[in-house]
Amino acid sequence: MVREDEGIFKSKVEAVPFDEMIENDILIKVAYSSVNYKDALSASGNKGVTRKFPHIPGIDAAGKVVSSRSSRFNKGDNVIVTGYDLGMNTWGGFGQYISVPAEWIIPLPAGLTPLEAMSFGTAGLTAGISVYNLIKSGITPNSGKIVVSGATGGVGSLSAAILSKIGYNVIAISAKDTDYFQRTLGVSEVISREDFIAKYDARAMSSTDFAAGIDCVGGKILSGIIKSLHYNGVITCCGNVASGDLNTSIYPFILRGVKLLGIDSVEQPLEFKEEIWNLLAKDFKPEFLSDMVQVISMDELTHALDTILKGGAKRRFVVKQ
Repeated sequence: MVREDEGIFKSKVEAVPFDEMIENDILIKVAYSSVNYKDALSASGNKGVTRKFPHIPGIDAAGKVVSSRSSRFNKGDNVIVTGYDLGMNTWGGFGQYISVPAEWIIPLPAGLTPLEAMSFGTAGLTAGISVYNLIKSGITPNSGKIVVSGATGGVGSLSAAILSKIGYNVIAISAKDTDYFQRTLGVSEVISREDFIAKYDARAMSSTDFAAGIDCVGGKILSGIIKSLHYNGVITCCGNVASGDLNTSIYPFILRGVKLLGIDSVEQPLEFKEEIWNLLAKDFKPEFLSDMVQVISMDELTHALDTILKGGAKRRFVVKQ
């Protein structure tokens, strides 16, 4: 529970009566919840994420239906909830129970455990949508190298792992552990952020070294990727960790036919989310998914949120209820 006291936000594990929870269609007992940057913002009192406090963050949850007013779900069903308003202004997955509309829920796909589902979480869903869009745009493993920025973050690391799993040659942009990238994520090369910006963002157009890209950070990295794509190259954009700005010319778009695709996983239609989750359960499921996460207890959650907020996370955190 995160509470505000004279502008100071403090969080701790506490007992909360059920009657304080807003009642919705489905009551779910949460088994696992992934820990995301948006959760860290909510827990720190960011009013752009969460408007009212006290509040329980957690934008993802996997668990079991306890009670249902919907014909779509029955008591005992294993389910996933990601996105929409969960954990933002609706009490979220860091609670032992959540109460949500039926329209936010999908059945846990065959081939995924609740822990594996939250090892993906919203980050994995976003990564899956990004990879799906590259494939639908005609980018194949034979098209050339795929560059992924923010590759130590949730979306970036899972994008790299998924692409490697299905046969793409992945280049990661990061300043962190190269052994982890090559051993666990399967990338073939790691470029530092500074070196990438220096090589690819200096001019209006750069050398065409990549067939496609998945960008999770924005700013100069995104601009550099746009300038470095092959003819008819495709880049997906889903994050702004470095910057929300994009400073580039139109030349890559009108001279090379480059396509920039925006990616959102929060408000996607439920049917599309279910399609991506089924891919994550099968073809998109990385071999070393369990090595990409650290399972923590509720007592460790506040420290994990602080670590994420400061950019110090080396693996994704999943909290076990």
